[in-house]
Order: sequence, then C-alpha cells, then structure tokens
Amino acid sequence: MDDWNDLRLVLAVARAGSLTAAAGALGIDHSTVFRRLNALEARLGVRLFERLPGGIYPTTTAGERMAAAAERMEDEAVAVARDIAGSDRRLSGRLRVTSSETLAYSRLTGHLAAFRKAHPGIVVELAIENRVLSLSRREADIALRPMRPKEGDLWGRKLAAVAWTLFASAAYLDASGGPIHDPEGLDGHALIGWEETAAAMMAADWLNRAAPAEAFVYRTNSLVNQAVAARSGIGMALLPCYLGDGEPGLVRALAEPLPDLPGELWIVTHSDLKGTARVRAFFDVVGEGLARERDLFEGRRRS
Repeated sequence: MDDWNDLRLVLAVARAGSLTAAAGALGIDHSTVFRRLNALEARLGVRLFERLPGGIYPTTTAGERMAAAAERMEDEAVAVARDIAGSDRRLSGRLRVTSSETLAYSRLTGHLAAFRKAHPGIVVELAIENRVLSLSRREADIALRPMRPKEGDLWGRKLAAVAWTLFASAAYLDASGGPIHDPEGLDGHALIGWEETAAAMMAADWLNRAAPAEAFVYRTNSLVNQAVAARSGIGMALLPCYLGDGEPGLVRALAEPLPDLPGELWIVTHSDLKGTARVRAFFDVVGEGLARERDLFEGRRRS
C-alpha cells in the first residue's frame, strides 16, 4: 500500500458506512469513490467492505485492519500538524470555528465582526454544526460547545451557564389567558417541540415529560425555527434565554428560568493549539466578549 489516498478512502467509507457519505467527507463524487474502491479491492485481491441493501458498506475483517492502520497514520499526521500550528505566532491565516446554529444566529456574529476588525489578517471559517466536530482530527480549531468537554486532550473554559424557559408571542399569550406561573401549568397550551429523534437532548426530554404528546402542534430539529414558529403565534417554545430574550416578537411565557434544566457554554481548543496566536486572539476577543454577556446567557438580562 503505497498511496495514502487509498487509505484515506478506506477510512472515510469505514467511518461513514456508505459511499455517498464518504464521498461528501472526501469532497469527491459518489462514482469516483465507487470506482476507486472497486479498483483497490481488485488490486489487493480482497473484499474490504460488504455490500448490503440500502447502500450500507460495513467493513470486513480486512477492511477493519486497513481502516485502523489508516486511522493511526491520520492521527500521526494530524498530531504533527497540531505541533507545527501550536507554535505559529502569526496573526494571519485561517481559523476554523464550530458553533451551534442557535449561538451563531443570536449572539456570535457580532463578536466575529469585532474579531475581524481587531485581526483583519485572520480568515474565520464558521462551521455551523449541532453535532460535535473532532478537534483532535482538526475538523475545527476552536469549538463553542453547549456542554463541558469530556475529551482529556482539550483546553478551554466555561463562559457562562445557559438558562432556559418558555417563550411565546404576546398575541398567543393574550389569546390563551396570559403567562403561566408554574412550569407544570402547560395544560391546554399548544407546544412547539423537537423531532422525536432528538429525545436524548435535555431540553427535549424536559418538555416531553412536562406535556403529553398531543400538546405538540409543531416539531422541528432547529431551535432557531422553533423561535420563529413561536414568534409567529403557533404556540409556546422552550428556548435558551439568550435566544428568546433577544428575539423581537417573543416574550417569556414563564417568567423565571427553569431550575432543573441547567446548560453551559464552553470555548475549547486542542491542547496542542492553545499557544497558536490566532487561537489565543479568538479566545481574547470572542471568548471574552461572550463571557461579558453572562447575564443574558444566565437569564438575568432580557435584551
């Protein structure tokens, strides 16, 4: 095996489990992945993946061994890249940041504008993802995460707690008898919730425990769209205070944040990158800027 691209191909298919998803990860088309994989298996004389209905490609024993070897090589290559980047003192170049849709929509962009003004030589690439990107594999240089990081090789800090409560339009509340005074007082209200596949989220779990399924009149996997739906009068939505309080046309349906629904906002990077000038500059400008809005994140300020 003398071509790293062949190993990258096997690793991408093993991780994705399908040719279509692997093609997206590699930035090439499906037919190219199909052709290259077939050619590689023919050259090696061994089947690396099973072909199952629905386009599913599980690894064979040989495929698992090759994918594991490719992952070790990738880890070494990425570690070298992190070591080099970690000593980079230039305030220029590319900085890849990942954030949730909710934070990017509501609070982050203004701080990115301030960062751009302070450091015009740095190009920020923002990946708006609700899934957790790998900082070890350099899928991002910096992550703004709604949870404490569990990986031991990450470095960062908590910027704020994140409070949640129920929001609706003023017109909806007027028509339904006004604000509620108890989080258990959801009877008779139209609720906006998550798709059922999002049931593992703490906020979705809380809402599903608080109200019967028939109370939900609208579901979406986007918190931003939930806020828009509530603003349009569809019903009440459970939102982080920094989103709901900052959204024109929304008011709190429940005055106080929910005490049993804690959240957090963290800024993290890989430990190898904490000395990179671009990373430290981002922590200083954007991280500190978000931290100064702690009262908004924690539900004590409503604008």
